Amino acid sequence: MANTTDNRPSSKVARLIEEYDLDGLGDELEARWTGDGVERMSLRDLADYFNERLLEQSLIGAGMSALESDVSTAYRNLTDDDVSTGVRTDTRNRLEENGIDVGGLESDFVSYQAIRSYLTEYRDAEYRQLSDEEKVEKDLQSIQRLMTRTLSVTEERIEKLRETGRIDADEFEVLLDVQVLCQRCGEQYSVSEFLEGRGCDCQRSS
Repeated sequence: MANTTDNRPSSKVARLIEEYDLDGLGDELEARWTGDGVERMSLRDLADYFNERLLEQSLIGAGMSALESDVSTAYRNLTDDDVSTGVRTDTRNRLEENGIDVGGLESDFVSYQAIRSYLTEYRDAEYRQLSDEEKVEKDLQSIQRLMTRTLSVTEERIEKLRETGRIDADEFEVLLDVQVLCQRCGEQYSVSEFLEGRGCDCQRSS
């Protein structure tokens, strides 16, 4: 069935991105699929990556730890065929005790076919080799999205700790500054300056 607003096909992935408030994830999925080198991910890996983001949002909403290792472990325990029944049950019980609807979450998990349909039909994306400029720009965008997510998670964690009286804090602001240090000349750049300048000036002047 076509989307009545823009004639794009309906997409479970697109719907979940909106429902789970995952702004920017669609762009990230496309970048990871159409990129090259280590950035590019297969459709199956992207499905797992997407599902982990759903689980991550559920953990955050429940006030649980959403560190990458915790998310990956919980997702593996829920989905991996090699996981024992006991471990799977313990994981489900722990999540449900914290208010997570595990059955609903699992029904939201998507397959690689859903990711492929979302990318090729909904977003009209296709894999191709990127130019150097495009690759640098996509990598910078990915880094900036990760920084934004890190800031968001950190602010939410601090806010919840403050609300529950576990830490003393009034008004606060979380700052995140990623710097690149050239070990050859000692010059330091923000990550955007370093990438947009295509590296360090000392490399071009030597």
